[in-house]
Amino acid sequence: MTAPLDVPSEPVLAGDDEVLRALVRRRDRGRRDDGHRIALVIGGGGMRGAYSGGMAHALEDAGLAPWFDVVYGSSAGAFVGAALVIGEGAAASAIFHEDMACRAFVDPRRIGAGKPLLSLDYLLDEVMVSSKPMPWARLRDSPVPLRVVATAVDDLSGHVLGPRTIDEWRRAMRATATIPWVAGPPVPLHGRLWIDGSVAEPLPVPRALREGATHVLALLNRSAVELVRAVPDTAPARWASAIDRVVPGLGAMAQEARRHGEVVALLTDARHAQRAGAHVLAITPPHGLGVRGLTTDVQRVKEATECGYATLQAALDRALTAAA
Repeated sequence: MTAPLDVPSEPVLAGDDEVLRALVRRRDRGRRDDGHRIALVIGGGGMRGAYSGGMAHALEDAGLAPWFDVVYGSSAGAFVGAALVIGEGAAASAIFHEDMACRAFVDPRRIGAGKPLLSLDYLLDEVMVSSKPMPWARLRDSPVPLRVVATAVDDLSGHVLGPRTIDEWRRAMRATATIPWVAGPPVPLHGRLWIDGSVAEPLPVPRALREGATHVLALLNRSAVELVRAVPDTAPARWASAIDRVVPGLGAMAQEARRHGEVVALLTDARHAQRAGAHVLAITPPHGLGVRGLTTDVQRVKEATECGYATLQAALDRALTAAA
């Protein structure tokens, strides 16, 4: 990993460094019988996942990855989470600039041929077979469970998928990342059709809290400024309106500015009712580097992973310094 970038030492959102300190105590004691339920939540966002990929790499290098009780991921966040729970945090970072920042994965020209802009076939059947092989059995049997979040097509509600077999795991990972016109058709699993988890739950912090987490570490792929400035009532973009014609309501929900209202309110208010005494810490990139969901500039994407790595390192140093 290259030298860490300069990052701000103070958090922007209303976070609690006790989340990181609890993980460090588990690591140092080699035990998790502390009565806590520590959840890691990883957001989606296409190529923006490079930020959280770098953060996951830093968690692994710090020896903290095995000490979560559960990991939640939507869309790109599910892929980062999958790499982390099987002990491949470095791959979670490198895959974005080494394998995904290319036309084989992102190619707007495919739309003119009636094909998805993003190729999940390339990601799942080439990258995750040859370049960054996914040991599906290890993912299925991981002692730290990965909760893959997807959106049901029939009512656009968010759900945790429950894959049991390797084939179901492959379909679940495809489901959490697909959107009609953008990344392919809905994926059938357990009698329902599923699409991108980040449509309904871009950052499943509320879900982690509802399911009993006492501590939540959230890895975000947007800066705090980007999140807070999102305008929920922005008119749907042209592409979103086109998707609405395929699945009514999907386009509006898929538009970034319309997805983050609930979780932003929770992350910016330490006294938010949904926290109910839980410790919540969100790690965000300190600033944007021009990386968006479809960015294929290799150097820029690589810098995003380095930024994510450095940001997590800085948060950990801050937490431990404050406790000293």
